[in-house]
Amino acid sequence: MAQRTKLVAGNWKMHGSLASNLSLLDAVKAGAAGMACEAAVCVPYPYLAQARSVLTGSNVGWGAQDVSAHSQGAYTGEVSAAMLADFGCRYAIVGHSERRTLHGESDQLVAEKFAAALGSGLTPILCVGETLAEREAGVTDSVVTRQLEAVLANSGVAALARAVVAYEPVWAIGTGRTATPQQAQDVHAAIRARVAKDDATVAAGLQVLYGGSVKAGNAKELFGMPDIDGGLIGGASLVAADFLAICAAA
Repeated sequence: MAQRTKLVAGNWKMHGSLASNLSLLDAVKAGAAGMACEAAVCVPYPYLAQARSVLTGSNVGWGAQDVSAHSQGAYTGEVSAAMLADFGCRYAIVGHSERRTLHGESDQLVAEKFAAALGSGLTPILCVGETLAEREAGVTDSVVTRQLEAVLANSGVAALARAVVAYEPVWAIGTGRTATPQQAQDVHAAIRARVAKDDATVAAGLQVLYGGSVKAGNAKELFGMPDIDGGLIGGASLVAADFLAICAAA
């Protein structure tokens, strides 16, 4: 199987200001120049214009941390995929564990957001993952498969050829804990195997990112696993040197 290009996407969560963003974006833009991996930053909605202004013409993409399932209408506070496309977004994160947990997003709603992003030409980054209780109960694979199958049922396996999947064990986000490289690899392999049941070609080309407390110190070992195609980076993406070190590891 040919080596897939690795993607490192920074998820800034609810952080940032115009002033602090500028120095961070400038540093990432300069440091990522010439790197072989794909790099992107997913910023809060108010900073999309700034990201576009700074990153246009560079090899760093940008995207949003969420997207509405609706194209337009009386949905106050929602932001549609077409609006994100107006700001030059390439990516939109859907189904992040914090959205599933804090906002009660169901698998079906995530699947609808995935479809909306694709419909406006965005690349969805579909997040899947289990809680600590689910891992300890031994149901990690069934949880991740359930989340993935909602999207497969709604959009079909061919849609994943234009998408990215990110495995984010909920118990390893913002806790300082991380899955071992082999634990992460096992889930990534299970994701790819499930997609391969429907289409082996799509599965072979699918980028599956790891999103559980990736740092410069563990990135090389994680990314060295055969089914880990990069990372969805949280806190480390807020420090340019750390994010760039992870990009270099990819």
